[in-house]
Amino acid sequence: MGITVIRAKKIITMNSYRPGATHVAIRDGRVLGVGDLETCAAFGDYQLDEQFADKILMPGFVEGHCHAMEGGAWKHPYVGYQDRYDPDGKLWRGAESLQAVIDVLVREEAAIDDPDTPLFAWGFDPIYFGGDRMSTKHIDQISTTRRVLILHSNGHLLNVNSKVLSLAGIDRTTDVHGVLKGDDGEPTGELMEMAAHYMAYKVAGSPFLKSLDVSSLNGFGKSAVNSGVTTATDLFATFNDSNLAAYKEATGQDNYPLRILPAMNTLDMPPADGIAAVKAACEHSTDKLHFGLCKVMTDGSIQGFTGRMKWPGYHNGAPNGVWNMAPEQLADLVQAYHRAGMHLHIHTNGDEASELMIDALEKSLQEAPRDDHRHTLQHCQMADEAQFRRMAKLGICANLFANHIYYWGDQHYAITMGPDRAARMDACNTAQRHGVHFAIHSDAPVTPLAPLFTAWCAVNRLTESGRVLGENERISVDEALHAITLGAAYTIKMDHLTGSIEPGKYADFAVLEDDPQSVDPVTLKDIGVWGTIVGGVVTRAAPRES
Repeated sequence: MGITVIRAKKIITMNSYRPGATHVAIRDGRVLGVGDLETCAAFGDYQLDEQFADKILMPGFVEGHCHAMEGGAWKHPYVGYQDRYDPDGKLWRGAESLQAVIDVLVREEAAIDDPDTPLFAWGFDPIYFGGDRMSTKHIDQISTTRRVLILHSNGHLLNVNSKVLSLAGIDRTTDVHGVLKGDDGEPTGELMEMAAHYMAYKVAGSPFLKSLDVSSLNGFGKSAVNSGVTTATDLFATFNDSNLAAYKEATGQDNYPLRILPAMNTLDMPPADGIAAVKAACEHSTDKLHFGLCKVMTDGSIQGFTGRMKWPGYHNGAPNGVWNMAPEQLADLVQAYHRAGMHLHIHTNGDEASELMIDALEKSLQEAPRDDHRHTLQHCQMADEAQFRRMAKLGICANLFANHIYYWGDQHYAITMGPDRAARMDACNTAQRHGVHFAIHSDAPVTPLAPLFTAWCAVNRLTESGRVLGENERISVDEALHAITLGAAYTIKMDHLTGSIEPGKYADFAVLEDDPQSVDPVTLKDIGVWGTIVGGVVTRAAPRES
C-alpha cells in the first residue's frame, strides 16, 4: 500500500519528543512519520490529503471504561433526566419527573402489539426527584400483564412490575440480597445489584448485559465516531458463544470504525473457567478486537446508594451499599486472576470498596510478585489520599469517573457525600501528585460517550448548577488530554499501539473543529468532532438534530 500524507491545521501528537506537527504520513494503517511536509516526504512517493487542512488532529480518544450497550440501548425507550443524543444524532428529551417517566412508557407500551414482548427502558434516576422512589404501584400503571423492566442510569438498580416479580417468584419470603422490601415486608419492585437483577432477567431476558448483536456493535461504533473515540472497552462483557461471534463479525467488517477491548465479567463463572475463557478468547484477538481484560464488580453506585462507603457513610443516613459478592470471596477472586497473570479492572465506587481491593491486590502482589501488572481501580470515586499513596506504591492504576462531577455533583454535595467529601470525588490532582497512572471516563451509556466533555469535567469541576466542586482537584487541559489518550491507553496496556501519534502506532485520529489547547478551558466540551480516522480510514460523525 502506498504512502498517504495528511495535512492538518495542527496536529497535537501527545508525543513528548514532537508534541506538535502539521503533517502525518501513514502506510498500511499505521503512522510512518509525523512533522512537517518535508519530514513526511522523506519516506518516498506519497499522496497528499488536504481535506483536513482546516482541522485539528489528535490521537483517537481512548475510552477506558464504557459499555457496548451504548450502541444497543437506544433500541429501547430512554427515560433519563437529561436530554441525550443517540448514535444517529437523534435528540431524546429527558423525563424530568416520575410521572413523566410513566407517561413516556405508557405510550411506548401501547405501541407494542405482541403481549408477550417485554418492555425495557433505561436511563432512569430517581435521585433527581427528591425522595420519590419508583415501585410496582407506579410501573403497574404502565402494564400489569406485560413484563416491564426499567434499568437505572447507573446500571446497578432495576425496577420491575408485579408481572416480573410474579414470574421470578419474588415475594415477601425471598431472601436474596438486593431485593428491596417495603415496611409491609412486600418487595417494592426495586432490585439492587446483579444477584437480584438476574432473577428478573431469567424470566424476561436482558438486552443490556447478557446479549449482544452486530447491530448494537455498529451503533457503538457510530457513537465512538461522533465523539472522536477510536479505541474503547466493553467493560462488563459476557463471554458466551453468541456474544463472541458478534464481536468478531462486527469488528471484521470492512471499515469498522472502532477497536474494542471486551473485559470479561468475572462474576459469570468460577475463576478457573473464567481464566480459561479469557485465554481462549485471546487466541482470536485482531487489530480491531483485543481480548485480555477481566472485570471485577465489587460494590454498586453512589447515587444509587449501593456503593460501599467507609465511616461516616452516606450523608443523608442511608444504609451502606451492596457487595456483589462477599468481601472475602472478592478478595479470593482477585488473587486467583492475579496469580493466573490476568489484567484486572476492578469496579470500586465507594472508598470501602477501594480499601478492600487495595488490600487484596497488596496481598496478591506479596504472594505472587508481578512487574507492570497495571491492575486498575475503575471509578475509584471516593479514594482518599492514603489510598492513592498505597496505589502508587503498588503500581495500581485508577480510571476516575470525572463526568460524575457534572451529572451528580450537586446531589453528592447535598445528599450522598456532603460538602466536604464531595470535594474530593474523582480526585485527579491527588492521583497525579502521588504518581498514580490515571485515566478519566464516561461509563457510557451511564453518561454520554464524549471524551472532550469528560476532559472538561476534570479541568473545570463544574456541577450542573454551576458550582465548583473541589477546586483543588482540577487539572490542566494538557493533563486532561493526556488522560483521554495516553493515560487511558496505559491502563489497558495499549499505549504501545495507540494514545499518541508516533511511528509504528495505529493511524487512529480524532478530527476536531477547534484546538483544545487554545480555546477557553470552559468551552472545551463545546469543540465539535468532525469524525475519526481509524487505520487510515476516514469516517464522518453523524449530524445532530438541533
